[in-house]
Amino acid sequence: HPGGRGNAGGQHHHRILMDKFHPGYFGKLGMRKFHLKRGMDYCPEVNIDRLWSMMPADVYEKAKAGSAEGVPVIDVSKLGYFKVLGKGVLPSIPIVVKAR
Repeated sequence: HPGGRGNAGGQHHHRILMDKFHPGYFGKLGMRKFHLKRGMDYCPEVNIDRLWSMMPADVYEKAKAGSAEGVPVIDVSKLGYFKVLGKGVLPSIPIVVKAR
């Protein structure tokens, strides 16, 4: 039995074969995280050039005309985004953006 019987040498002389064709065969590795809470780093983002496209068109027209109703407010958290990134340009119309 050259090479050993069965799966002999999986961590020794047959390691390349086991790593290549059977990754993860030898159980756990790495450090343990005791109270693992998945989804803590869930943070979908949106760029500022898409902010006005999320609001109704009449709100944009009213803000562009300078109506006396005040500054439009957009809450991106209600739209499923938590972070607002700075890519793009906005028109020079004041707007309030609420994010998490």
